[in-house]
Amino acid sequence: MNRELLAHLPIVAAVARAGGFAAAAARLGMSPSAVSHAVRTVEDGLGVPLFARTTRSVALTEAGAGFLASVGPALAAIEEAGERVLAERGRVTGLLRLNVPRVALPIAITPVLAELAWRHPDLTVEITSDEALADIVAGGFDAGVRLGGMIAEDMVAVRLTPPFPAIMVCAPSYIEARGEPAAVAELSRHNCIGYRLISTGAAYAWDLRDGDAELAVAVAGTVRVTDSGYARELALSGVGIAYLFEPLVRADIRAGRLTWVLPAASIEEPGLFLYFPRGAAAMPKLRAFLDVAHEVLRPAREE
Repeated sequence: MNRELLAHLPIVAAVARAGGFAAAAARLGMSPSAVSHAVRTVEDGLGVPLFARTTRSVALTEAGAGFLASVGPALAAIEEAGERVLAERGRVTGLLRLNVPRVALPIAITPVLAELAWRHPDLTVEITSDEALADIVAGGFDAGVRLGGMIAEDMVAVRLTPPFPAIMVCAPSYIEARGEPAAVAELSRHNCIGYRLISTGAAYAWDLRDGDAELAVAVAGTVRVTDSGYARELALSGVGIAYLFEPLVRADIRAGRLTWVLPAASIEEPGLFLYFPRGAAAMPKLRAFLDVAHEVLRPAREE
C-alpha cells in the first residue's frame, strides 16, 4: 500500500464511526468534499468500494467492514502511541468518547469535566447522551457510564458514585392541591410523571418497595417523558409526582423545593460505574479521566 493511502486511512475509519461523510468532516474539522476525496482515493487504490452510498445513508460494504476490522486496531495503536509520548511529557491529548445516560451527567460527569478542563486543556471529551444500552465497542466509544447491574461481564467497571435510592418527589404546591399519598396503593389516585423507555418503547413501571415486597408499579398521569431531568422540572413546577435518582434532587429536597414522598417505598440502586474494555485503562486520556473522577467524586462516595 502506498504512503498516500496510509495517510487517508484515519479518515476512512472516521467515516465508518460517524456513519456519514458530513458527520465525519465535522468531527475532523475538514470539508465533506475533502473527506469524500480521501475515501475515494483509498477505494481507487484498493480497487473495491468500502462504502455503499445512497442519498440518505452511508454504510460499510462487506469488503469495507473486513478491511477496517483488519486495520482498525493498528490505527488505534498508532494513535495511542502518540498520546502516550505526549502524556510522558506532561500533556494528555486526544479525543475521549463517552456514552452516558442523561441522568448521569449532573451526578457523575459534570464535576469531573469541570476539573478535567483545567488540568488537561489539550484533551477533548465528547459526550453522547444515550438512554439505550449501547455497545460501546461497536459505537466507537472509549468508555460508557451505566448503573452497576447493567454492565456486561466482559467489561472493566469502576465505581463513580455510591449506591443511591430511586425516590418519589413532588413540590409542596402539589401536596397542597392534591394531598400526599400515604401508601403505594394510593399512587393510582395521583398524577404521576411517567417514563417512556427509548430502548423498548414501553412505559416504565416504577420499582418500589411495599413492606417486604418489591413491586413494579404501573403509574398514570398527564405527562410521560424520556428524560429524568425534565421529569424533575415538571415536579418542581407542581405538575405531579416524579420518580428520580436521589442525587439528582438532593439539593431540591434540602432547600424545600421538593418533598420526598413515601421514603419507605424507595429501592436502592447500585450506583453509577464507568465501564470500558480490558486494557483500555492504559490509555492516557482514559487514565486522566479516571484519576480526576476518583479525586472529585471521592467525597460523595465517602458520605
